[in-house]
Formats: sequence, C-alpha cells, structure tokens
Amino acid sequence: MSTGSLDLATPSIPPLLRACRSLAARLARTFVEERERWALWTPVALGLGTAAYFMLRVEPPPWVGPAGLVLCAAAGLALRGRQAAAILAVAGATVAAGFAAAQLRTALVRTPILAREIGPVGILGRGADADPLPRGLRVVVEQPRIPGLAPEATPRKVRIRLNGVNPPITPGEWIAVRATVGPPSEPVAPGAYDFQRHMFFEGIGGVGFSYGPARIVPPPEGVPAEGRLWRAWRLHLNALRLTVALRVRAAIPGDAGAVAAALITGNQEGLSEAAITAMRNSGLAHLLSISGLHFGFVAAILFVGLRSLLALVPALALRHPIKKWAAGFALAGALFYLFLSGQTVPAERSFLMTGIAMAAVLLDRSPLSMRLVAWAAFALLLLRPEALVGPSFQLSFAAVVALIAAYEAARPTLTRLRGAAGWPLRLALRVGGLAATSLVATAATAPYAIYHFNRVAAYGILANLLAVPLTGAGIMPWAVAALVLMPLGAERLALAPMGWGTEALLWIARTVAGWPAAVAAVPAMPVAALGLITFGGLWLCLWQRRWRLLGLVPILAGGALVPLTRQPDVLVSGDARLIAVRDAAGRLAVSQARVGRFSADTWARRAGQDEPGDWLAAEEGAAGPLRCDALGCLYRRAGHVVALENSPGALADDCAVAEVVVSRVPVRVPCPSAARVIDRFDLWRDGAHALWLDPGGVRVQSVHDWRGDRPWTGPPRGEGSGAEDADP
Repeated sequence: MSTGSLDLATPSIPPLLRACRSLAARLARTFVEERERWALWTPVALGLGTAAYFMLRVEPPPWVGPAGLVLCAAAGLALRGRQAAAILAVAGATVAAGFAAAQLRTALVRTPILAREIGPVGILGRGADADPLPRGLRVVVEQPRIPGLAPEATPRKVRIRLNGVNPPITPGEWIAVRATVGPPSEPVAPGAYDFQRHMFFEGIGGVGFSYGPARIVPPPEGVPAEGRLWRAWRLHLNALRLTVALRVRAAIPGDAGAVAAALITGNQEGLSEAAITAMRNSGLAHLLSISGLHFGFVAAILFVGLRSLLALVPALALRHPIKKWAAGFALAGALFYLFLSGQTVPAERSFLMTGIAMAAVLLDRSPLSMRLVAWAAFALLLLRPEALVGPSFQLSFAAVVALIAAYEAARPTLTRLRGAAGWPLRLALRVGGLAATSLVATAATAPYAIYHFNRVAAYGILANLLAVPLTGAGIMPWAVAALVLMPLGAERLALAPMGWGTEALLWIARTVAGWPAAVAAVPAMPVAALGLITFGGLWLCLWQRRWRLLGLVPILAGGALVPLTRQPDVLVSGDARLIAVRDAAGRLAVSQARVGRFSADTWARRAGQDEPGDWLAAEEGAAGPLRCDALGCLYRRAGHVVALENSPGALADDCAVAEVVVSRVPVRVPCPSAARVIDRFDLWRDGAHALWLDPGGVRVQSVHDWRGDRPWTGPPRGEGSGAEDADP
C-alpha cells in the first residue's frame, strides 16, 4: 500500500470546544481592549476582601490579612513579566488588603460590650454627642463610670436616652444620670439588621435610658476637662452641631424644622414617626440623610455663587483663574459641611467624592468620571471597611455608579442634540434628563432598598422628580445662607423661606404616600441574590464595550432567587416573649401584638407584610394550623408538628407528638421523642430562632448560628434595651 494514501491529519476539534475557545479568545481580546477601565475594579476587589471578613463566623487570626497581602504582592513582583498571572496576583493582593483593613479597623474600635442589663445605677461620664429628640435628649457618654463594673469591662462609650427636662448639655461637659444600661440589641431574626455590630463600630458597648434628667457636674479629680487636642476639637464640633440644630428648630417649628435641621446638621431625631413614614413610603427618605446629593448642592451653590460674583469684575475674570478659586472655596465649604453634619460614613463618602471633583477642577480634569467614584470608594473602604455592609454605602454608590455609566453611554447623543437644539428641545432635554436621572437612580438602588428595608415606593420616581429640584433650588441655597447669617444672629431671614421649602417637601411626601398602593412590601432577599445583582450591575456599568451586557445574566439570576427563597414558618424571639407562625393563608401571625413590637414589625416586614397577622385568626376553622390552650400551642405544617410551650405542665404530652418543642421556660427533663428541643436557655444563649418546616424535614437556625462568635456579638442575650434603635 502506498504511504501517500494514508490520512495523517489530526482528529477534528469538536464544534462545542472550538466555539468555547473562540469565545474565550474574544473575551480575552475585549479584556485587553478595556485596560483603561481595569483600575475601576480595584475598589471592587478591596470590597470583596472586606465582605469575606464580615461573612466569617469566627474571628480570624490577625496575621491572615497581612500574610495574604504579602504573599500576593510577592507573587505579583515575581510574575510581573507574565501579564495574566501578574493581574491575578494584584487582584489577590487587593482582596487581601480589604481583609486586612477590616481586621485593623475592628482592632482599633474594639470595646467591651455589657454582658447584662445594669441598673438603675448612677452613671458618670463625659458627654461626647447629644441629639435632640421629640421628647428628651439622646447622649453618647464617653469614659463612663458604672458602679460594679471593672474598668476593663466598661465600654468606652454608652448611649443613653435622657427623659425629663434636661439642662442644656454641651458636648465635653461631664454629666451624672441615674439610668439602666444593657448590651445593644442583637438581630431580631437570622439575617436581620445587626444593630449590635453598628454600635460596636461606633465604639458603643451599651445603650439604655434614664430615670429623670441628667445633671451637669465638674470633671472627676485627675481627669482633664478637655483631653487631647483632637478630642477637644471633636467635642467643640458636636457642641456646634447641637447649637445649630436647636437654633434651626427654634426658627422653624414642627416637622418642617426637624427636616431643616436634618439637612444642615444630619440630626434626624426630631422628626415625628408620621413624617418619617411619609418620607419613606414616598421614596424620599434618602433626602433626610446627608449624602452626595446634599454635598453636590452645597458645593455647586458655593462654586457657582463665587464664580458668578468674581465674573462681575472683568479685571479678575480675565487675568486670574477664578474657576479654580471657586473650586477651592467650594472645597472648603464642603469640608465645613462635613464637620457640621457629624462626619458620618455617608457624609465622609460624599465629601471624598466632592473633594475629588473639586480637585479635578483645580487640576484641569473632568470632575464627572468613574475614576473619581472608584477613588472615593477605595479610600472609604480603607478607612471605614464596615461601611460596606451598611445601606448608606450601598445605596449611594449604586446610584452614583449607575448615573455616571448612563451619562457615559448617552454622552455622544446628548452632545449632538445640544449642538443642534433650539430652546424647545433644550427644555425637553432638561426635563427628560431629570426623569432619566430619577429612573436610573431608582432602578439602581431598588435591590438594596429591598434587601435592607423590604419595601419599594411605587411612586418614588415621580416624587423625586418633584422633590429633588425643590431641594436643590428651594431649600439648600437657603440652608447655606442661614449658616452664613448665623454668626450675625440673622439666620431667620434665610430660615423662613427654607421652612417654606421643607413644608412643601413634606407635603409632597404626605401626598404621594397617601396614594393607593404607594408602598409594596417585599420578602427578605437572600445575600446570594444581592451579591449576584451587585456583580452584574458592576459588570454592566464599569465596562464600556458590548460585553458589558453579560452583566444582565447575574442580575436576572439574582432576581430569580428572590421569589424562590422561602421565609421561616416559625420565629421565636431571643427573650422568649414573642412567637410568630404562618397561618393557613401563608401570613405571619404573632402571639402578642403589644409585646416586642419592634420584633413583630421586623418579622412582618421581612415576610413581605405591611403588618403582623392576627394570632387568633391562625386558630380559627378546622383548617387552621394552630391549636392552643392555657399551657401552650401545637402548630402543624407540611406534615410536621411544633409544640409551643408556655408551661412545663404540657411537656410530657407534647413530647410524645411534636417533632420540635419550643419552650418559654427551661426544660429540665429529657424529651427523647422530639428531634429538637429549644428552651429558654437556648434562646438566651443563641438569640432568636427561625424554623423552616419543609416536606423533607425541619431546618432550624438561630441568630448565633448566623452570626457566629465575632468581637461585636458580645455575650449571649435576648432582645434588649436598644431595640428601639435597631432599625437602619
């Protein structure tokens, strides 16, 4: 046989493998073409490391983050000649840096957390901050001296709600008060808002309330009246905030004055519950929290105002960089606004972004860019890693990133239209721009609003179309003017029209909130869904070429997870006073309407309900899943039986029929036939419990199971004195 007749060709590559290789090659080419956008993913990698730290159930050794950073950095240096490997090493180093930053921040703010409720006792300490309330005052007390507590077991700060008529308290003064204090509340359910963690990163290890007003006293012997320079500076700022807030509320009465004080000083405590509810249900609650919108307004007012004044002097306008002068002036004004607003995490983030924008003007760069946002996020995550898990950071950056991405995509079209437009088209572009801005911001923040607050304002876009221009043109300019006039004692000249603006803002909120179906309750979203939506949104916004549309895949996948997630069938509070079960219609019904109201409302909200269901309704009818007597209840669902015990007298009978026994009293005898017994000690030790009754079995999760043992979890306890403050 001739060798020329032999077919020596290699086997053909399967079509699927060939297609995968082709797709991978195209993605690699696109990735290289997008190299100018690589830096935008740096804060994403940093946040990934921070998120990994907060998701752990045990505190890692302090060397983990730094070791990962050093190893990845060394690998990056060793592989710098190989682009792909070097990129992975740099990404790993950035992730490790986020992890290490979170570890360092935790170590710096670490404070003892009270193990139990103490009081009433006499507490002595220095007032560090004071916020006016509708009735009374809430103060943060530094260096508290609590009888019966050793110095090493005493928190660095405690927060006390002062009742009665209190004397004017200036931050920095020492006060004495008779109060009860306890550990901050732990979450009321697995996955709920962690107020205890929030307080930990504020340096607060106890919260409570007073029995009457506080007294101003001299500082103890051996304690300096002011302390270190930075502390004295901070105390003077807090005193200034309190003074400004009180003068604003004295000039503008009612909720309108409370809104004005919130916009100037960041203090929202004077708002009535009705006003807060109206702002929330209308989708305008974000206007009450000082954020990038407010800093943008303040900086724009100062920038445009000074530049316009300087432009009236031709000798200055033609010979000097008045634009840069105005940018420097606006930057200084924004810094003052940061101090006046209390230097909260949202305010710090907003100042960073405003400061970078003004610095860009000083350096002849564009102030509106995704790089600006990336640098602000990177700096904030390094300084305050805990901000990542809070609603303010997530909502603000989601809105800003989405708006800049939309502007980048629409910029060529807008430039062309503006060049050829007459005044009717320019007017249409402005109105359409406002509508598009509201639509993009609302869509971008909706997943985070659902995750944290379990509600969506149906008319939020329309409300913001009216309220945002009002805030920018009819409220914030008068706020700036009031601050300028306040040293002269003439602030009422500006506060009067500002009050008209805040009254109009509240009218919009109440009107929109009163419309039918103004707010929709949404069940709790799983973390995995939020993570997928976040990754997809970042992919969609940070890249510029067509492959960014691949981000829609994780967004849709995350959205699909939400309705597929089952909510608990039984919930038990950590103090054993409140129980909730699902009735025959699937609504969550609570055992007592007046006990543990905060827990009941939170459970209902996370179940997608406007309010808790009626416990008695769950017992009605033959099909009702709940049967109760004086000793307790039996709850049946999906073939399972759960006994809810009020008294040990029914334990023997219920153990024989129930798969799970939940007892409000300690169980001191064996219950061998029950698969799980949850008694008062379990609730005290592990916090609130949630039960899922599935056809395949019963799943139980406690707050301790969900959080683990971290520096902020403190000692075991049930619902405590801080519950009234636990809503984000």
